Amino acid sequence: MMSDTNRAKPVDLLIVGGGINGAGIARDAAGRGLSVLLVEQHDLAAHTSSASTKLIHGGLRYLEYYDFRLVREALMERERLLNIAPHIIWPLQFVLPHAKDQRPAWMIRAGLFLYDHLARRKRLAASRALRFDKHPAANILQPQFYRGFTYSDCWVEDSRLVVLNAMDAAERGADIRTLTRLILAEPQGQTWRAVIETSDGVHETVSAHALINAAGPWVGDVLGAKLGRTNQKTVRLVKGSHIIVPRLYEGDFAFLLQNPDKRIVFTIPYEHEFTLIGTTDIAYDGDPAGVTISVPEVTYLCESVSRYFRKAVSPDDVVCSYAGVRPLYDDHAENASAVTRDYVLDVQGGMGEPAVLSVFGGKITTYRKLAEHVLEKLLPVMGREVGKGWTADAALPGGDLPDASFENYLAEFSARYRFLPPSLAHRLVRAYGTRADRIIGDATSLADMGEDFGGGLTEAEVNYLVTQEWARTPEDILWRRSKLELHTPDDTASRLAAYLAAKFRK
Repeated sequence: MMSDTNRAKPVDLLIVGGGINGAGIARDAAGRGLSVLLVEQHDLAAHTSSASTKLIHGGLRYLEYYDFRLVREALMERERLLNIAPHIIWPLQFVLPHAKDQRPAWMIRAGLFLYDHLARRKRLAASRALRFDKHPAANILQPQFYRGFTYSDCWVEDSRLVVLNAMDAAERGADIRTLTRLILAEPQGQTWRAVIETSDGVHETVSAHALINAAGPWVGDVLGAKLGRTNQKTVRLVKGSHIIVPRLYEGDFAFLLQNPDKRIVFTIPYEHEFTLIGTTDIAYDGDPAGVTISVPEVTYLCESVSRYFRKAVSPDDVVCSYAGVRPLYDDHAENASAVTRDYVLDVQGGMGEPAVLSVFGGKITTYRKLAEHVLEKLLPVMGREVGKGWTADAALPGGDLPDASFENYLAEFSARYRFLPPSLAHRLVRAYGTRADRIIGDATSLADMGEDFGGGLTEAEVNYLVTQEWARTPEDILWRRSKLELHTPDDTASRLAAYLAAKFRK
């Protein structure tokens, strides 16, 4: 059944796309007092933003392409994000084995020196050379790899980073609509007249003073099919795939492995019991919503690790996999791995007609700075004052841990709720930070938190995710809001689906 409703008062910004860029822009804009409506056709972080390698990093290998501005900006953002979201972002040490037939040691050493000094570094350790006979890596790597380097970057729960930005935007007044897509938009005087549609077919006509196209892989489709605009700038779709295998080694450090084709592959401790391996870089021309890993990609990633590790990895070891499409700005590089990870912002309109700003490219590490640049570029065209950026020091929801110390807060939280198993307390604080208290509520026992769907996922947590974080399906909860699918029984998804249908669907 289709019906129409209309929003009478125009919003300042209509944002199309609920990935990291759209959510980050919504947060920044709402905090500056702008009225914001964000529409996302699927779930928040449903595609590219939940399919990353889950690193907040400067991009060590981008130095080879002389992307010094991007690396410096990313390194500065690494420190800022670590401070504003210490529950979902934490330091990670990387071990880089030196292979004689790959990049020479002097080149790696020079690159790491730049990496350490391009931006101010407070909380992360500097890089250093090492011999593996004095490092646990000696028991993991094949004997011919006896020296290398270590350096530091950060891990991030990528899809949770998106959700937290959307939550903060909503708490500052933004209207966040998931399962809602833009049908079309056309100028009407000095505003956009847009038609949006919910997943159950309800249409709504809205007006906006400006439109931000942050649709990621669909940025060209929004411009052309939805807005009727053309643009010389385009995105180049590059598929990146990852595999997850049972834990390959003890220790909390990751490996950066150089391949003969000059690409690199990471192995990263994942969800306590697993190792994440990725990524590939392959040109892609299919539907971004239907991207999957290929057999050759699985083989490539397994061979990359087996080339270095004593314990070989085979496709039979793969527990699960995921793939995403990176919408990189097309700089016409011949090799997909060499395509810039920088972003380009393009404004059309203004001077008497409503503006549209399109985001081409970008990476999760620089999303916050990208949002600042979007508003700095768009607001003058709208005739608005830009105002000061504010997001660099403002904690994301749950990130206001005293002294930004996860360990100290976990100890306090565990002492308050002694009935929680230690593993559950740890997971809740890692996912929600200080907001974990809201999930516990008035509970004084585990039974008070309701049914356990498996892996410690209780009714109380599910209710919180639905009412506060826009979760609607088992996949939203088990994969994007958490990674509990890796830890729960086979019937968890079906039990969860039945609960959601009974409690939340009319």
